[in-house]
Amino acid sequence: MSTPSKKAFPLRLDPALYAAIERAAAGDLRSVNAEIEYLLREALARRGVSLEPPVAAKRGRPPKEVSDG
Repeated sequence: MSTPSKKAFPLRLDPALYAAIERAAAGDLRSVNAEIEYLLREALARRGVSLEPPVAAKRGRPPKEVSDG
């Protein structure tokens, strides 16, 4: 399965901030990583920085391969 490449980097957060993000993520049914990305996109949009929408991950089963024989 091929997924779009994402930049990985270490991030140090105050434990209380991480806990708040974790609670918000759980309420939105997101991972902490997805919640941080969502919050960053939201903050950039408020500042007038436009980004292309994120590429949605493919979900479900891959299509069946048809064999010729």
